[in-house]
Amino acid sequence: MQKQLIECVPNISEGRDADKIQEIAHIVETVPGVKLLDIDPGAATNRTVITFVGEPEPVIEAAFLLIKKASELIDMRQHSGEHPRFGATDVCPLVPIANISLEETAQYAHKLGARVGKELGIPGYFYEAAAKEEKRKNLSNCREGEYEGLATKLVDPDWTPDFGPAEFNERVAKTGVTAIASRDFLIAYNVNLNSTSTRRANAIAFDIRERGRVKRDGNPITGKKVLDKNGEPVLIPGKLKAVKGIGWYIEEYGIAQISYNLTNVSITPMHIAFDETCKAADRRGLRVTGSELVGLVPLKAMLDAADFYLTKQSRSLGISESEKIKIAVKSLGLDDLKPFDPKARIIEYMLADDSADKLIDLTVSGFAEETASESMAPGGGSIAAYVGTLGAALGTMVANLSAHKAGWDDKWEFYSKWAEKGQAYKDKLLFLVDEDTNSFNKIMDAFRLPKDSEADVLARKAAIEAATQYATEVPFQVMQTALDSMEVMQAMLKDGLQSSLSDSAVGILCAKTAVLGAYFNVRINAKDLKDRDFADNILARAEAIYQEALTIENETIALVNEKM
Repeated sequence: MQKQLIECVPNISEGRDADKIQEIAHIVETVPGVKLLDIDPGAATNRTVITFVGEPEPVIEAAFLLIKKASELIDMRQHSGEHPRFGATDVCPLVPIANISLEETAQYAHKLGARVGKELGIPGYFYEAAAKEEKRKNLSNCREGEYEGLATKLVDPDWTPDFGPAEFNERVAKTGVTAIASRDFLIAYNVNLNSTSTRRANAIAFDIRERGRVKRDGNPITGKKVLDKNGEPVLIPGKLKAVKGIGWYIEEYGIAQISYNLTNVSITPMHIAFDETCKAADRRGLRVTGSELVGLVPLKAMLDAADFYLTKQSRSLGISESEKIKIAVKSLGLDDLKPFDPKARIIEYMLADDSADKLIDLTVSGFAEETASESMAPGGGSIAAYVGTLGAALGTMVANLSAHKAGWDDKWEFYSKWAEKGQAYKDKLLFLVDEDTNSFNKIMDAFRLPKDSEADVLARKAAIEAATQYATEVPFQVMQTALDSMEVMQAMLKDGLQSSLSDSAVGILCAKTAVLGAYFNVRINAKDLKDRDFADNILARAEAIYQEALTIENETIALVNEKM
């Protein structure tokens, strides 16, 4: 149900020829479902960073096309630049964004690399989470010797490529080598100070960043550097892992900032970097006024920040996503220097298909008018899902009110967990409102298929059967989810605000209506199925859910009558 999203950030060895850069970057837009987010060329480095995002399969297809186009347009024999490099597409990291793990992303990196080696004849190495051996995890090791050292490196048994030819042939001389990775998302993040002092901003950066500061004898600022046995400076580590940082002055804003690179947000997320910076600034007599995101941020980073601050406030985490985004923006001061637009800064929101007309985006009156129109959809299935959504929302409301009740502060976590469950049920049922209509439309599409030949007829019958099965499964999901959601209302009837007893009861009744309404849709769709084993199985399960919902309804009415 939820899309897996990965980001791809290839770095190509061309930063000066605008026409080449545009041709290489925009090739990714030829792949449906891939969105090009950014093109960032650098003349001095002669290197361009390209960013695009989408579901895994389309992204690795787009990455393959980009690597292919770069190999056609860039000749590494003519390349020079300040940045270390060894290939036309020098690096191509894949970054998990939503509903996919680093390990799963590494499998896509391996798939991409195998294709690049086989079809393009470009050798390369897997690094970071995609690395096949420990020494190859570090990109610097893979790229040591750079392009000029490839003739020797590729035939070295210790550095046999992970994919592609192990020789410096004529083609490889032109394309060089590509390093492909799976790595965590990197967030470029600046924290604003009520100061103009770069030195003091740097002092805070040294307090926080993983590398810390150089150890000195005597005076910690002017004292002589302490060296190790190899003559290298001894470092005092900073507070946070996976964080790089430096202080600077921004003339545009007239303030000093600490500029961070959060290289692994699963180790140090944005809100922890911000919170620890606030503490370090306070110890030094400074104040953090807000922060600034550079580029895009995954939705999860914002939601995690909201949960962090809501927890500190002993407030329920079971509030809506939009409210959580507001909490994150205000808590981190992301609107300190300029307005923060979630639709333009959060990756998942940028990828949202605004062109699709969704029932759930209509106003309440608009939904009613659409239902009452001559159109066959939305029908009973979508209405059942929406009634179930309202039931789950009522249970969530009572949980949130209970979490915020004066005198119940010691129980806020109990109610917060119920509110979070309610939100999850509500969100799934909300999705099913449109999915029920979509499933009906798939049946109509199947009936419109051609039947000009025997093969057409067979294909049409198969499509109708598959669409009808799905149109039976969707209302069954509504039934199951609505029944499951009743646990929230039941818990609130027992332990929630008793002044909201009627709200919890109405939530139960809405959920029961969703179960019964969806049950009728399961039955009417299942009767047309040719696969009677599938039909009998889903009907039996639906009947059990139907009976359980009726039992809960009767128990609820008895309980409410007793308590009132």
